[in-house]
Amino acid sequence: MVPGNVWKVLVKPGDKVKAGDTLFILEVMKTEVPHAAEADGTVKAVHITEGQEGVDAGALAVEIE
Repeated sequence: MVPGNVWKVLVKPGDKVKAGDTLFILEVMKTEVPHAAEADGTVKAVHITEGQEGVDAGALAVEIE
């Protein structure tokens, strides 16, 4: 897996999300890759910012409780 750049962050702390909702979009090798919530919950923290470069695969980007 290659690192990606954060193109768009779609959630903020306090937002309620459902499983399958898109949380953020990375740009990886000029391709937009959406990342979805795995479960319903409330966004506890967002550890990435739009424009951030070099986010590694497996990095903790969004915490949901």
